[in-house]
Amino acid sequence: MAPKVSDSVEQLRAAGNQNFRNGQYGEASALYERALRLLQARGSADPEEESVLYSNRAACYLKDGNCTDCIKDCTSALALVPFSIKPLLRRASAYEALEKYPLAYVDYKTVLQIDNSVASALEGINRITRALMDSLGPEWRLKLPPIPVVPVSAQKRWNSMPSENHKETAKNKSKETTTAKSRVPSAGDVERARVLKEEGNELVKKGNHKKAIEKYSESLLCSSLESATYSNRALCHLVLKQYKEAVKDCTEALKLDGKNVKAFYRRAQAYKALKDYKSSLADISSLLQIEPRNGPAQKLRQEVNQNMN
Repeated sequence: MAPKVSDSVEQLRAAGNQNFRNGQYGEASALYERALRLLQARGSADPEEESVLYSNRAACYLKDGNCTDCIKDCTSALALVPFSIKPLLRRASAYEALEKYPLAYVDYKTVLQIDNSVASALEGINRITRALMDSLGPEWRLKLPPIPVVPVSAQKRWNSMPSENHKETAKNKSKETTTAKSRVPSAGDVERARVLKEEGNELVKKGNHKKAIEKYSESLLCSSLESATYSNRALCHLVLKQYKEAVKDCTEALKLDGKNVKAFYRRAQAYKALKDYKSSLADISSLLQIEPRNGPAQKLRQEVNQNMN
């Protein structure tokens, strides 16, 4: 049973923050809601506190994949304190998940006007730029909404904020690049990963394997728990004769799903190309234990045996 929380805005927010850190996003959202109601009932203007509560609740919505309500709360937070980095980033992520790429681009770009070292905004701009080029063509910049000019006062406010805000920003890059595999992806992350994987699949159908690799890689940054994404990227590596990379991706796929037949088959193909016939046969044998009548695997086994003789 959850402990009772005293009805003070500060205590409610602190309790919400603790629940958020524990991954209890629904409970955290409810506490931020109580704090907002209490703050608004007081009738005393505290726009910064109110903005933080909206932004924090937006983070809960984003984690739960509720992008629409996330956008609403971020917009409320920004109406109270314009050019705040956290609600801008959260709204950009929600827009991106909903494939509203022009709006996501504007928010990421606004963040970079305030602080051009925010890693998540830099990576977001790179992803969105590619998506806009694909969807809108070479004239995509002409089709964007206007990007607001950030006043110097907003930049100064960010620079004067407590150091913990800047520490969090500085950690973004290492978190996203070195611990992506260890973190638990949110519902929003999983949805973005799914969309990017599907875009990769479409590119494969069109024969554009290089760009497909980029899409699969972006998908894996959002969520590295999908075995098929690794085995799909391995297929692209095979086509491009990047056999060692194919082996690595198939190995990752099999760590997630030990019965991924495509991963066994593609790794066997890669080992064959690398002339590691023993490893190739071992993978074919594992595959045939799962699907004894798999014709392509039986044919590949014959080819490998011929190469060994």
